Amino acid sequence: MLISMLEQLINGLRTGSIYALIALGYTMVYGIAKMINFAHGDIIMVGAYTLYIGIALLNLSIPISILLTVIVCSVVGVAVEKIAYKPLRNAPPLAVLITAIGVSYFLQSVSLLIFKATPIPFNSVINIQSVKFGSLNISGITIVTLIVTTISMIVLTLFINKTKAGTAMRAVSEDKGAAQLVGINVNKTISMTFAIGSALAALAGILYICQYQTLKPTMGALPGIKAFVAAVLGGIGSIPGAMLGGIVLGIIESLSKAYISTELSDAIVFGVLVVVLLVKPSGILGKKQNEKV
Repeated sequence: MLISMLEQLINGLRTGSIYALIALGYTMVYGIAKMINFAHGDIIMVGAYTLYIGIALLNLSIPISILLTVIVCSVVGVAVEKIAYKPLRNAPPLAVLITAIGVSYFLQSVSLLIFKATPIPFNSVINIQSVKFGSLNISGITIVTLIVTTISMIVLTLFINKTKAGTAMRAVSEDKGAAQLVGINVNKTISMTFAIGSALAALAGILYICQYQTLKPTMGALPGIKAFVAAVLGGIGSIPGAMLGGIVLGIIESLSKAYISTELSDAIVFGVLVVVLLVKPSGILGKKQNEKV
């Protein structure tokens, strides 16, 4: 019983780490541009297909294919920001939401035209042996996922807190007008935010496809929604909150599937979100913001 519980917790950590990587993109874009990029989940799909093209079609090495995936997703993220979101920075939230849904459907439709609707099997590029601790078995994919997520979180935190570009991002987050007055290029900073968030989504897409080993045009939709839930759960706009929200969400989902019901697991996840927001609307680590009148 104990071993089974530990295995489910580890599975939850693995899945939650993927949600956390995606949630970081949501929370960075919201924290700096004050927008919710609901097309962010489809960047996972773009990353997964790019990895497939690099390895299966172009016969590139795994490291080069991973690098290509990160670059392509970053370029797509910046292009989406420039074309779709930049004109809407001062638009009503509903207009941004409609645009995001449109971008999401566009990306899915393009992949559907290119790769068709039939799911494509794809073998994992992570070939690391599992580790055993007595009766407890931890897969290589789980180990790599936890390591990649931890390193990404540390590097991102150091980047934001210790670099000039990170200082610019924090300044734009606080006050775009004041940041512009002191010489910060707001447009460049926001584009950089989308690029970093999309790069993290690319890593999440690689880890996701290694776990589930099937490609399809809609593969990023549900993880994207759950990652948004994770960002809100942890406190959207908070980087540690996005990580915590992803981990908590993954563990709840894993335990729900194992001990309650596979069919009800998603409902339980969203139910927990509702309860948390009723108790603490700003999320677990989110800060309450006073609106200026």
